[in-house]
Amino acid sequence: DQITGVRGDPDHPANFGRLCSKGSTLHLTASAEVTRQTRLLQPMQRFERSAAPQPVTWNAALDTAADKFASIIREHGPDAVGFYVSGQLLTEDYYVFNKLAKGLVGTNNIDTNSRLCMSSAVAGYKKTLGADSPPACYDDFKDAQCLFIVGSNTAWAHPILFRRIEDAKRANPAMKIIVADPRRTDTAEIADLFLPIQPGTDVMLFHGMLHLMLWEGWTKPEYIAAHTNGFDALKATVRDCTPDKVSQTCGIDKADLLEAARLFATSAATLSLYCQGLNQSSSGTAKNAALINLHLATAQIGKPGAGPFSLTGQPNAMGGREVGGLANLLSAHRDLSNPTHRAEVAALWGVPEVPATPGKTAVEMFQAAADGEIKALWIACTNPAQSMPDQATVRRALERAEFVVVQEAFATTATCAYADLLLPATTWGEKTGTVTNSERRISRVRPAVAAPGAARHDWSAAADFAQRLEARLPPRASTTLFPYPLDSDAGAESIWNEHRETTRGRDLDITGLSWSLLDAQGPQQWPLPEGANTGRVRLYEDGVFPTADGRARFVDTPYKPVAEQREARFPFSLNTGRLRDHWHGMSRTGTLGRLFGHVAEPVVQMHAQDMTRRQLKDGDLVHVTSRRGSLLLPVQASPELGMSQVFIAMHWGEEYLSGSTSVGQRVAGINALTTPAFCPDSKQPELKHTAVKVLKAELPWTLLAVAWLPADRALANARALRSLMSSFPFASCVPFGAGGALTSGASERTGLLFRAAAHEAAPDALLQQIEQLLGLSTPDTLRYADARRGQRRAARLVRVGGDAHLEAFLLGGDTRAEAWIKTLLQEQLPAQSFGRLLLRPGATAPAGIAARGKVVCSCFGVTETAIAGKLRSCTGDDKQRLAALQGSLQCGTNCGSCLPELQRMVRAGQPSIAAQ
Repeated sequence: DQITGVRGDPDHPANFGRLCSKGSTLHLTASAEVTRQTRLLQPMQRFERSAAPQPVTWNAALDTAADKFASIIREHGPDAVGFYVSGQLLTEDYYVFNKLAKGLVGTNNIDTNSRLCMSSAVAGYKKTLGADSPPACYDDFKDAQCLFIVGSNTAWAHPILFRRIEDAKRANPAMKIIVADPRRTDTAEIADLFLPIQPGTDVMLFHGMLHLMLWEGWTKPEYIAAHTNGFDALKATVRDCTPDKVSQTCGIDKADLLEAARLFATSAATLSLYCQGLNQSSSGTAKNAALINLHLATAQIGKPGAGPFSLTGQPNAMGGREVGGLANLLSAHRDLSNPTHRAEVAALWGVPEVPATPGKTAVEMFQAAADGEIKALWIACTNPAQSMPDQATVRRALERAEFVVVQEAFATTATCAYADLLLPATTWGEKTGTVTNSERRISRVRPAVAAPGAARHDWSAAADFAQRLEARLPPRASTTLFPYPLDSDAGAESIWNEHRETTRGRDLDITGLSWSLLDAQGPQQWPLPEGANTGRVRLYEDGVFPTADGRARFVDTPYKPVAEQREARFPFSLNTGRLRDHWHGMSRTGTLGRLFGHVAEPVVQMHAQDMTRRQLKDGDLVHVTSRRGSLLLPVQASPELGMSQVFIAMHWGEEYLSGSTSVGQRVAGINALTTPAFCPDSKQPELKHTAVKVLKAELPWTLLAVAWLPADRALANARALRSLMSSFPFASCVPFGAGGALTSGASERTGLLFRAAAHEAAPDALLQQIEQLLGLSTPDTLRYADARRGQRRAARLVRVGGDAHLEAFLLGGDTRAEAWIKTLLQEQLPAQSFGRLLLRPGATAPAGIAARGKVVCSCFGVTETAIAGKLRSCTGDDKQRLAALQGSLQCGTNCGSCLPELQRMVRAGQPSIAAQ
């Protein structure tokens, strides 16, 4: 009844059994302890907004929801409700929600968090190639002679694909890899040519490359004439994008620009990989189109190893696009703006019509709710109170809406605090259905265990609600639109079969597929129409595109700067992005302490020279302020960033990072800063660039509390601690783990780290609450307090075998001993002999205790310090030294996510140990 281990499927053509650090630890996030403390296990209702939610039955919950939605629709019309769903849903879930909104309610107000990650890629493909159909596949990695990675930290965001890139490079050392990115990420470690462009200048880079291709005669006029339209207009635009102008705008050398253009155009096969650096932009569609222009101009498409390949940001964003789960789409890649397409879908569903009025996209939907236009919101499998830009507006929307439903697996997300009704959903290991990955490959998803508590599949809950809503609204069809068995796999399969029929004759035709075929033959790529034996590996090999005339279209895309440019008051460019070992808002990965080893706490990264000019050192607290909000964070020097740039990971919401400018006021995490400005074509917000200022914070009193806690209480205590964070101007609360090798069936030790800062010492009552939650209120706790100086220290030891180990400690006022005491606790070293040294102020560590350093390898808990020690004794070339590290410490031998960092440390001879 419980998942005790996980391994990759060696027969799956996407990963061949490989898992990254997140996939390798999935079973630990599904443990009984995690489930009891974090999962939503039964429907809950808030009968007043300020009240705690109370358990209700599914019947009562869905009847309440149907009554509320029906009342609002009758009084204010169908566009007064909105559905915001997720690229983490299965295709069947997505299909039901889309049919519910557009077919039953009669509104196109359904959008998804894929709007935040993939809508620019969709718009770019459609504008140029005619359909949202990625033309390449993962096998193209081994055939590519040039790989152009732009706007993607593939090593962290798609680590298993990066292993395949490493394999391809080893097999073909002549392959050239170009990486373009404002940050020198781990992905750049594999590059033959790195282009550190200024944020948002991608279109100018691509136009400059095309300018040189034309000048040098590297384009393919025969292909352009036979298979494309619109090249003359584009040529006129790129004529002005001279090497001098591109160099000045992008901040790169002209020689590097020429080399990038030469490698791209003259390679036998060029494959480009791109992700959020292109998509999350106010020019997102233009960036995608400008890159595809390069492929069309050089005929680098429709052959092995070549093509523009968008990497998907969520596990089933492709499946959601297939069923039309965005405000501007309909089933099977149909366009909402096309009357013929609307009529086709209406006929398939058996309804009079599908509404023609464009729906609200993500940013627009929450703005409309904040303005009172949308009265009810249904949010499924996503956390907009963490992930959406401009959190002030998002939270105003959630507060103002008359009725908010949150359908969620985890009760711990920030959005749950705003829900009138909470509906428990199944998640990984429990769901049934299908997903589609970046290379158009459909895989079956099967449950391993039963759903816990009263959790239901998302499609089942949505269809059940839809049936009840049908009874309360004027009939749209002669029979129910949702005739699916609600409590069996047969229901999900019948939904998929209905979706399959909508694809007949479309570019993604899957009428030759069935669940039984997927079960028998494994994952399949589309298109796979009726009568075909296999799907198509790559598209457009014949040069025919899904446009009216069969030709691809060059898109004339003038360069435009970022929406919010740097200026004197806001002189820094804030970039956001992923951490290596976490997903999205961390509702799942955030339950596992070991995944915080690589990046232990929220920080803002800056260039070392920018820090020196502002008299900042690592660990200093700074105000990071945009036009919309301000955060307090520790600062950290980073060699990845250029001057005038800062970086904060996208994951740090109020669940982990908080504080207040006035007691009780919550700070909403990283997206309190980001801009709602979006691309006019894709409506995707510019999460990759915000203008900010960085000022040193003066908060002289600091607090650090660290403790190991019982596995059955650690996450619940973390939630209680987080409720105290707004009592401080700055606070963070994150788990940590013991590290070591992953063992199937073994329980993980969980710890909590609470950090805070204030203008003066915190009240005793508040500190006592913190101590109690961290196990420091026992009679055997050692204590020291000096109220006059604001000093407070506490430590508790427990006997393990023949010695005592530090189990918890608190440092208040003077936290300089943090590095060695944290090491003592996290490494579980013998501590009995230290006695009163544990309470002594100052930074001096007892002999034999050294700072632990950050974890590089999460799978085996191997730290920088351990790697540095081993490297000092390693001999031979870089390959031999890496092998010696792997042989003795095991780092990089399981999932491989840490390999780029290990290779960089080997090349450097010895790592620079980050300040702790």
